Amino acid sequence: MTSLAATVRDNDAAHRYELILDGELAGRLFYRAKDRVVTLIHTEIDPRLEGHGLGEQLVEATLDDIRARGFHIIPLCPFVVAYLRRHPEDADLVDSRGKL
Repeated sequence: MTSLAATVRDNDAAHRYELILDGELAGRLFYRAKDRVVTLIHTEIDPRLEGHGLGEQLVEATLDDIRARGFHIIPLCPFVVAYLRRHPEDADLVDSRGKL
């Protein structure tokens, strides 16, 4: 598995974090935000690019941004839940209404 370098940005108007690779949209993490809590709903990576660690990069950058804003999360997306189980150091981001 080769890891590819990508950038992640928050597209607030579309309610999603976007993973950009070579100038193209390669992944999305959809969310709802309310009262400093971000509900992470669904993660998608371009099927042609699966297996290169892009989903991990997208979730990691999303959580870093949410932490920097001082917000918490409710992880509904199974991919995000799996990530958090592998990275317990990020468990402090989970809002009391969210469960792992």
